[in-house]
Amino acid sequence: MEHIAALLLIIGCSGDLKQCSELPAPVTVYETSEECNTALPFALNDAQGERVRVFGTCVFVDPAMEEDDAELNWDITSDGKLVASVDFPDPVVTAATPPPQQASLQAK
Repeated sequence: MEHIAALLLIIGCSGDLKQCSELPAPVTVYETSEECNTALPFALNDAQGERVRVFGTCVFVDPAMEEDDAELNWDITSDGKLVASVDFPDPVVTAATPPPQQASLQAK
C-alpha cells in the first residue's frame, strides 16, 4: 500500500476571489513533501489561464492516519492566501439514557 505524505492542491478563482474551485493537478498525491514541493511550480504554471487567479500548495498528510476518513479543507483568505489542511473528523460518540427503573409494588 502506498503511503501518502502530501497532496498537491490547485485552486482557481475569479478576480475578486468570490468564486473558487479545485482545479485538476497532473499528480495529486506524493510519498514525500519534497516531491510535492518540487512539482508545485510546474503544476501552477500548467494551471495558469484556467482561471483569473490560481493558487497552489502541498498539504501534509500524516501517513499513519486512515485516508478513508480524511477531509481536505481549504479556503482563500481575504488577503489572497490559500490555507489548506487534511482533517480527520472526531469520532461520533452516541450516548444512551437507560430507561427509568420501575418501582416494584408489593402488596402487604
